[in-house]
Amino acid sequence: MRASDRAYSVLLDEIQRGILRPGAVLGEVEQATRLGVSRTPMREAIRRLAADGLIAQQSPRVTVVTEFDAEDIQKLFVTRRALEETAARIAAARPEREVFQELARSFETTAIEDDGAVEAYYGLIADFDAAIDAAVDNPYLTQGLRTIRTHLARARRLARDNHARLQMSVAEHSLIARAIADGDAGLAAHATHVHLHNALTSILESIREGSQ
Repeated sequence: MRASDRAYSVLLDEIQRGILRPGAVLGEVEQATRLGVSRTPMREAIRRLAADGLIAQQSPRVTVVTEFDAEDIQKLFVTRRALEETAARIAAARPEREVFQELARSFETTAIEDDGAVEAYYGLIADFDAAIDAAVDNPYLTQGLRTIRTHLARARRLARDNHARLQMSVAEHSLIARAIADGDAGLAAHATHVHLHNALTSILESIREGSQ
């Protein structure tokens, strides 16, 4: 892995997991030293994070992690609904949908019992996302979806400890995957809409509870 890719991956993970919180300063020299890379690859990593909208230039010499509050999450979900409901419809209209049969079965047998199960579930979601991207076969749409997912990791972290919500999410993904596998575009889009509504509601409730 190139030094710039490694620096980008580490910083991306730390931002998404909340280790580097909104407002945290990312000094080029300090981060390069911490991650054991030179300033050139660190500069490239910082440019990529800025292009993702995860960091911003606060002043000519100061770069910070961008804010990510309830208003940002609501805006994110407006775009997410448009893209994911469209993607679900397209995937359900494709003739080859066997992978979604397998995904539906995997979701149906998933139980959120411990941290290991949570990690496995998020791995299954990554497989589902990859299958959607392949089925859509549209670089403009999939690029938009990838951008959404980059920011979604920050939002998901806020609801990660909600066991009941995670188990509901498993069932919702199962229904979406099954609808796509059955070629039911209308149900796939509707199930996606319901899933996103429930996800947004849960995240906003978590934020409100955390601020009390």
